[in-house]
Amino acid sequence: MGEGKYTTTLFEVIAEENRRKIIDLLRARPRSVGELVVCTQLSQPGVSKHLRKLRDAGLVIINKDSQKHIYHLNAEPLAEIDNWLEPYRKYWSDKLDTLEQLLDEEE
Repeated sequence: MGEGKYTTTLFEVIAEENRRKIIDLLRARPRSVGELVVCTQLSQPGVSKHLRKLRDAGLVIINKDSQKHIYHLNAEPLAEIDNWLEPYRKYWSDKLDTLEQLLDEEE
């Protein structure tokens, strides 16, 4: 998959609010589908659908624990988004520096 296509797909995946909530929950610790259902207040099929999208994007890894599937966050694909945002950080940093200078001058 080409770099641009992957980034677009990843942006589309994380654009969905419930998927971002699941990512945040998995960032805290690995969880089962049942735990994610309780935490998100979504249906089990709904959580499973979101987990499938996250898995397809490489953002979650599944480990089997006896009869349970335990989902872990794999944040590595997010590094591509971080790299894409890097030039924009300088833009906002420069804007904030200018605002700080203006505020200092007003004092």
